[in-house]
Amino acid sequence: MERLIVVLAFTGASVAGTVSATGQVSTDSGIVGEVRRALATGDYFQAERILRSYRSDHGTTPDVLEGLSWLARGALAAKKLDKADDYATETYNLTVASLRTASLADRHLRDALVSAIDTEALVLTQQDARSNAVIFVRDAIERYRETPIHEQLEATLRAVSLEGRPAPKLDGGEHLGPRVPNVDQLKGKVVLLFFWAHWCPDCKAESPLIAKVAEKYRSRGLVIFGPTQRYGYVADGRPAPPDKELRYIASVRDSHYQFLRQEAVPVGQGVHRAYGIASFPVIVLIDREGIVRLYHPGRMTEDELEAAVSGLM
Repeated sequence: MERLIVVLAFTGASVAGTVSATGQVSTDSGIVGEVRRALATGDYFQAERILRSYRSDHGTTPDVLEGLSWLARGALAAKKLDKADDYATETYNLTVASLRTASLADRHLRDALVSAIDTEALVLTQQDARSNAVIFVRDAIERYRETPIHEQLEATLRAVSLEGRPAPKLDGGEHLGPRVPNVDQLKGKVVLLFFWAHWCPDCKAESPLIAKVAEKYRSRGLVIFGPTQRYGYVADGRPAPPDKELRYIASVRDSHYQFLRQEAVPVGQGVHRAYGIASFPVIVLIDREGIVRLYHPGRMTEDELEAAVSGLM
């Protein structure tokens, strides 16, 4: 279950003090405290009115940005994902703009930025776009690597990634090639999932690396699946009915992913939703105990992939 960094504020355990993503307790007064107190009573619209009035009088100050981040957190806790996304995006953009003339030494700016990134990532995971959340946080970590928020962002990445968690079940429904084995049949095996799409050039570019790994480690217990799904069209974006698109998917597999011709290729949205796949390619490695050890959206180098697989064999 994803971490909600507003837990104490919304359970009523504390209004003046909460635990941050790094475990530090902070107290708030001023406009941030007023916004949080309104949110703690469940009056979201009052929290918005308070911040709107203060912002009208004082401008977009650092404490206003932190207040905005709390509105994003509150919307997320209330499952208002669109509103949480809007407030998190606004907070992020305004904070980044403020940092052109200020620094992350300002606690309000620091907390606003971390909270905006954290909230946006959690919104994406709840929208079945975990892979996009990982990419977003990974990029933020790189951008802010030499800053005081680096460790907090690393904590956010751990919260949204599947790494270290039991692997979601594979859908045994429609497929190309052999049927997807059940959970018992996969016990004691290392599993590599290669999520690809028939329209994806980066997936095709990654194919030779996956093929090399497959050839090297299959005899040592590596099992490979290539989940994909329909998109309603075939080459050049031409609309196609399901049966025609499935034949097209098979032809793309045979042309560009020959290492998958004898492997199970689940076709459908179920596996994608379970793993939060919204970008391609995504490589997932599952250890012999059924725990996800790698969840990597985007391309990998041959050395990176080799190291990840060999470490589990």
